[in-house]
Amino acid sequence: MAAENQGSGSIERKIRVLTLVDYPSLQGGAERLAVMIATRLDSDRFESTLCLSRWPPTRSSYVDPTAEDAIATAHAAGVPVLPLHRRRKVELGAWIRLESHLRRHRFDVLHAHKFGSNVWGTIAGRAAKVPVILAHEHTWSYEGQPLRRALDRHLIARYATRFLAVSTADRRRMIEIEHIPTEKTLYIPNAIAATPPTPGRNMRAELGIESDENVVGIVALLRPQKAHRVLLHAAAQLMHERPRLRVLIAGDGSEAGALRQCATDLGIAERVSFLGTRSDVPDVLSAFDVAVCCSDFEGSPLSVMEYMAAGLPIVATEVGGIPDLIDSGVHGLLVPPREPTMLAGAIRRLLDDRDLAARLGDQARIRQRSEFDFPALTARLESLYVEMLVQSGRISAEARDR
Repeated sequence: MAAENQGSGSIERKIRVLTLVDYPSLQGGAERLAVMIATRLDSDRFESTLCLSRWPPTRSSYVDPTAEDAIATAHAAGVPVLPLHRRRKVELGAWIRLESHLRRHRFDVLHAHKFGSNVWGTIAGRAAKVPVILAHEHTWSYEGQPLRRALDRHLIARYATRFLAVSTADRRRMIEIEHIPTEKTLYIPNAIAATPPTPGRNMRAELGIESDENVVGIVALLRPQKAHRVLLHAAAQLMHERPRLRVLIAGDGSEAGALRQCATDLGIAERVSFLGTRSDVPDVLSAFDVAVCCSDFEGSPLSVMEYMAAGLPIVATEVGGIPDLIDSGVHGLLVPPREPTMLAGAIRRLLDDRDLAARLGDQARIRQRSEFDFPALTARLESLYVEMLVQSGRISAEARDR
């Protein structure tokens, strides 16, 4: 509990935590995780607020189809939502509103997610004298962006209490490339709250998949980072020998039209199903024989954790934090990025060797449950909040231990 002075004595209250992210979502990894953290903190110890800098959206902006569901999730958990009405990258009025809110309500912890929120949240948090500021980077991919590297090092790392990385690779790059002090960084892997598929539901039948068809699937936002084209090219290779192969693509985004055209150009459009945004991902996964993540770069992808929770055999690219999740040959198979032939070969191996596929899927499920389960992440963050508050002097060690 945090202490507030009142005359010569003090009173105890819940620890006030503000989670800051651009917009609400239940599908984008960082946004989804931010909503889950804000809504699942222990309400007996923490008073949580979800702050959305780019909400409500402008008429011309893309609106995530799960945004309203994310806000409803916050309201159902009793978590207030604070919109900042930001319209542009640099909009001082929005951040002045945040600083005023932080100061007025005497927040103890500001937990920001992704680069923009990390920058502005750190500035606003320091201005409001918030004792604990956590900057959470979800995908480190700024090798060619010197301004971002400079802001990471000279602003965020200097003024935030801790700089969180979701993979050991990201943390290593922060230290070795950005020269952020080691003691300022902390690796905290992502996690999911695994949900079983709906009992009795036959997703393959709903999608018109025949018993003799193999299904390769992916769940990811349709954006360039996810490299869906590599999967389409790999599928085109496999279909020369497996004409009954089916590809399921769950997700939506800016690449949707281009990917449909790519499937048409490859002559496989009839074998590829674009499922759009899905709120029933565990059910969709039940239709897969092999799950794929073919991204060019990643942090700690929630989709791969969902594949693991479903006990699916996985083929993923050996990038970012994926090797933290999957030991190749133990929990799945890893391949280099942008190599459709190698991706096709790994998929072929799992389709041909069902014993191997089952063994890898079982080991993946065991690892997800033991290492990447959401209650464990929540407990770790709650402990981090409290320890940082003790170090800041906002609460005493005695209050922490009570």
